[in-house]
Amino acid sequence: MRAAARVVSVEEAVAAIPDGATVAVGGFVGAGHPEMLTAALERRFLAGDGPRDLTLMYAAGQGDRASRGLNHLAHEGLLKRVIGGHWNLAPKLGKLALENKIEAYNIPQGVVCVLFREIAAKRPGIFTKVGLNTFIDPVHTGGRMNARTTEPLVERLAMDGEDWLRYRTVPIHVGLIRATSADARGNLTMEREGLVGEVLPIAQAARNHGGIVIAQVERLTEGSVDPKAVRVPGALVDYVVVSDAEQHAQTFGEQYNEAYVTALGEKLEPPRLSFSERKIIGARALQEIRPGEMVNLGIGLPEAVASVAAETGRLRDFTLTVESGPVGGVPASGLSFGCSHRPEAVIDQPSQFDFYDGGGMDIAILGAAEIDAEGSVNVSMMSGRFAGVGGFVNIAQSAKRLVFCCTFTAGDLAVEMQEGGLRIMREGKHSKFVKRVQQVCFHGPTAMREGRKVIYVTERAVFELTPQGPVLVELAPGIDLQRDVLDRMEFAPVVQSTRTMPSECFPQRLS
Repeated sequence: MRAAARVVSVEEAVAAIPDGATVAVGGFVGAGHPEMLTAALERRFLAGDGPRDLTLMYAAGQGDRASRGLNHLAHEGLLKRVIGGHWNLAPKLGKLALENKIEAYNIPQGVVCVLFREIAAKRPGIFTKVGLNTFIDPVHTGGRMNARTTEPLVERLAMDGEDWLRYRTVPIHVGLIRATSADARGNLTMEREGLVGEVLPIAQAARNHGGIVIAQVERLTEGSVDPKAVRVPGALVDYVVVSDAEQHAQTFGEQYNEAYVTALGEKLEPPRLSFSERKIIGARALQEIRPGEMVNLGIGLPEAVASVAAETGRLRDFTLTVESGPVGGVPASGLSFGCSHRPEAVIDQPSQFDFYDGGGMDIAILGAAEIDAEGSVNVSMMSGRFAGVGGFVNIAQSAKRLVFCCTFTAGDLAVEMQEGGLRIMREGKHSKFVKRVQQVCFHGPTAMREGRKVIYVTERAVFELTPQGPVLVELAPGIDLQRDVLDRMEFAPVVQSTRTMPSECFPQRLS
């Protein structure tokens, strides 16, 4: 019989990480992130005990925009290279990249989590259209974020008369993962975790490349467990570290919320929104969702769609999904994003992206930082700050229909309803509609060639993408076309005949 699991202190576990290793870390924002392990790795490095020159690889962003999560690893000398899907939650990592102190790649989140499976199987990479004609395409930057980053990890090639991207695999030497429980042989279960993530492919990838797997758990259990509940077999786990409660919170926003792990109990009603530009946009975007559809809502402004749906009794009309794995329920927000209240199912993240990439999602409602004259969208680079694309590229390229949501201008915008019309009480400082986006994260012309419907919803106007670019199709009541719309854009949209935005977006009963 195999020996019992090796339960060690966190110091002993991170001491096993060698210089120059490629370290894969699981998690989504704070859910599933092994906080005790990354904090201990930081302490060891700052004490002068190494390791040095690591390559960090992760799919979803992990952090709190301050000091937790992957921010622990943001030290020159500790890291040599970072391959990540989303950077905004770990601004210390982004700072190293922007200062050219590390090699840095931004690869779509859905690609990275599936790539772990390919690394485990020792296949040559992922062949996909995800990223074509965006900044991740090698005809642009290949996902490389600075001058220091030179090695190509993405290549463009032709197969069967079509263009594809190949994302190359790299060996994984260390897997840092998290679970709820470990039994006597190190079998890992995740009964109190809000998501599954990519724990199994990370563990398999490290093991198949002669590396080590370190698992942070909340507790050790005695006796046998249901083998169908085991997410990572103990045979793949080298070290088990039992965490304290503070470093094993279910998310970075909550210590533990039972609603994230069961469909039973009272259903969450999202918070009621007062009248604002956010609510107008949420109400208008909601009108694009048809009964019975599978839906993905992006983080931030698109979350207003769920709130308006609850208020108007439409929340049960469709199925909300989150790229991290939850299906059904209501997506959590803030530092608990990635979990869902009362989900019907929670699958692993690579499988969720398999479904997304194959066109299973009917409609995606996503945010936008910039929109340009060809209908392309930027969400990753803003005013010298790099956020990264996360799952945006996968979702935007695969959903059958797309709704991009943003305020018309950014920075202190304020609106009110007066005498049945929308009034701009204070205009935003920055235009969202620019001549050319800083980075192409969604390519409008490609979507048009594929025949997909794309609209852009703001509080004062709605545009639809055509081969000629964005066409103005709706205006809010009370809005002056020239003063409030055209003069606030850096390009001239196509203007033919416009209709008034639906009155349901502005009623006082929604305030």
